Amino acid sequence: MIKEISISKVKQDAEELFRKGDFYCSEAIAYSIKENFQLNMPKEMIAMASGFPIGIGRSKCVCGAVSGAVMMLGYFFGRTEGGDKKVDKILQLANELQQRFKDNHRVLCCSIHTKGMDMASGEHKNQCIAFTGEMAGHLADIVTRELGIKNIDLE
Repeated sequence: MIKEISISKVKQDAEELFRKGDFYCSEAIAYSIKENFQLNMPKEMIAMASGFPIGIGRSKCVCGAVSGAVMMLGYFFGRTEGGDKKVDKILQLANELQQRFKDNHRVLCCSIHTKGMDMASGEHKNQCIAFTGEMAGHLADIVTRELGIKNIDLE
């Protein structure tokens, strides 16, 4: 694993992947994290994020950027064996991650954030790009803190 990273680059890369139309929010976060943290992670992990956009399968429930960020947090800190008490740590970190979003935007619900917006509009896309970058940045911040990786943006 890397020893240092630019959290602002993680954020910018995720935003650009969405902006260009390469990926939706959750996929862009997974891809940006994989590339910037130089993870030996199968590409299928990005595919695992494909069902979260537009509030989980277009249902407009939980914001896909939040869902994708939580999924990637699990990559770093989740458990792979039943009964492993490691689950307590990931639950704490996932709560912190979603709370950061709620602190900034009040709710996790996509339908509330997009109420009255045309889903094909620039306003909607720009908001989702911003949410994608924000959550990629929050995720990278938690990962760097927990794993002792240096954020070179602070130099």
